[in-house]
Amino acid sequence: MENLEVVADEATNWVTSLWSKDIYNGKSLSDLMTLETILSITGSILGAMLIVALGLTVSGLIGRRIRRLGEKHKRLDDTLFNFLSNIARYAVLAFTALFVLNTFGVQTTSVVAVIGAAGLAIGLALQGTLSNVAAGVMIILFRPLKIGDFVTVNGVMGTVKNITLNYTELADLGNVQVVVPNSEVWGNTIRNYSSYKLRRAEWTFGVGYGVNLAEAENVIRDTIMGDERSLTDPEPFIQVNNLGSSSVDFLVRVWCDSDVYFQYQADMKRKVKEALDDADINIPFPTRTLVHENSAVPVEDAVKAIAAE
Repeated sequence: MENLEVVADEATNWVTSLWSKDIYNGKSLSDLMTLETILSITGSILGAMLIVALGLTVSGLIGRRIRRLGEKHKRLDDTLFNFLSNIARYAVLAFTALFVLNTFGVQTTSVVAVIGAAGLAIGLALQGTLSNVAAGVMIILFRPLKIGDFVTVNGVMGTVKNITLNYTELADLGNVQVVVPNSEVWGNTIRNYSSYKLRRAEWTFGVGYGVNLAEAENVIRDTIMGDERSLTDPEPFIQVNNLGSSSVDFLVRVWCDSDVYFQYQADMKRKVKEALDDADINIPFPTRTLVHENSAVPVEDAVKAIAAE
């Protein structure tokens, strides 16, 4: 019986101490069980729910408005406005969280300090990832490339399909997905073939030394400038540029629209070759004259002897 009385006394003391112990905002459990306190806590919860609902609504509304602004105007970059939309949405949600904590009496200054310290620790642990994020922010803000551009990045040539805060996605010439970390994009030379509306195509066409150069120049000029993709402004450049070992070389530079550059350059090579053939203008190729001291040696043996040397 004495043991039961001791246990009962200890249980009573534990319940009494729990009842009087501070639990929330300097108030004990007995204080919290009053009607006034219950109504106050209920009001805080309802207020927090209202703030959260309002914050989610406002953040979504601001994000959509910013995103639609980029979609509405063709000159504006969609990637940049998607990024700004996310930044605005997360900023509103962060302030919403602070307001909710204030509603329950939490000191937000200490929370911000803790978050800052945690952010510093996480930043030191994730330096590589954060460098990609920082590079992604720079790419999105300064826009050295954008979705749809044809570029060469980090030795990879392809079309930009997506730009995120961590990586840039390309489709190479074989339509293979190539994912490049943003730190390697921002930290390397970027060749953007889509930035400018015009590009200058360049060829070198060789003709024989016995050819009438004025006639050859007219054939080359008429063939290239007869194509509708060839632009007269800026003025084309077609002149003899080099006297080679077996040919007189014409250097040709003509401007065209960037979106037709590659096909245009390939087409002109074939068209000029066919036009020179039709005009009976010789297109030489490298030749070698073999002279051997012993004329009695057959040519085949002389060739083998030179090859062996």
